[in-house]
Amino acid sequence: MDATGLNATQAPLKEAYRDDASRALITLRAKGSVDDQSIACKVETGRALAVAGLHPATGGSGLELCSGDMLLEALVACAGVTLKAVATALEFKLGAATVEAEGDLDFRGTLGVAKDAPVGFRAIRLNFNLDSDEPQERVDTLLKLTERYCVVFQTINTRPELTVSAQR
Repeated sequence: MDATGLNATQAPLKEAYRDDASRALITLRAKGSVDDQSIACKVETGRALAVAGLHPATGGSGLELCSGDMLLEALVACAGVTLKAVATALEFKLGAATVEAEGDLDFRGTLGVAKDAPVGFRAIRLNFNLDSDEPQERVDTLLKLTERYCVVFQTINTRPELTVSAQR
């Protein structure tokens, strides 16, 4: 898809959202079920069943997916799609591109070994490897806009309102 095609696809959506902001608010959902045989959760992805379990650093077998890895994978997926969409809109000459994310975890936090150890990532690094002859100013603009419009990055960065509930 080129910039003209992307604009043609998105223009009616943008206009509709400008006219009626409530049309832009969509609730996304994810669902999983706790496994009755092991410490795992089966997550419905819409394409396949993803089975998440404990990371080996917390006693897991390593056979199941790690939710921390899945968070980084979601960041990579969102950042990659956003990068490509922004590059297309800017008519940025982009050859091959890869996206990598890595995060530092102190598993003492999640295992309750040290109360001063945080539960969750201490740091996350997102890196793009770009094949492009574009000037640095355009690369900087591409990255700035990718960061601005990447849903997963902004969600991690700004921390949404979170609630937890249970029904019986």
